Amino acid sequence: MISYLPSVDAALNAASALLLALGFFFIRRKNVQAHRACMLSAFATSTLFLACYLTYHYFHGTTHFPGQGLIRSVYFALLGSHTVLAALIVPLALTTLYRAWRKRFPQHKRLARWTLPVWLYVSVTGVVIYWVLYHLYPTRP
Repeated sequence: MISYLPSVDAALNAASALLLALGFFFIRRKNVQAHRACMLSAFATSTLFLACYLTYHYFHGTTHFPGQGLIRSVYFALLGSHTVLAALIVPLALTTLYRAWRKRFPQHKRLARWTLPVWLYVSVTGVVIYWVLYHLYPTRP
């Protein structure tokens, strides 16, 4: 019943990464309306990802990585950095969005310079982790 959720999560992470990149593209061209739409959409997509992720792991539990050797070390290094930064991105993104909402644009811009690369890293590595775990080294029941 929930077996499709990891694929949905990967798609949501990919969509978030694309929306973040587009938001950056638009703000560099001073298109504030398009930037705002992309960043709010990225936030909504990431929020939906979190709901799906928590739902899947509540019912499914932990998915163990079956790979051995060097790929195991690489996978866990990637997973560790992804997990730590995923926890960090929640307050960073919320604060960055709050500053924009309150029209505190100088403070928003200063924090966004940190938020964007971290958020992009988390979104992209989420897709990579999914690909490695479910396609490169799929577990067999």
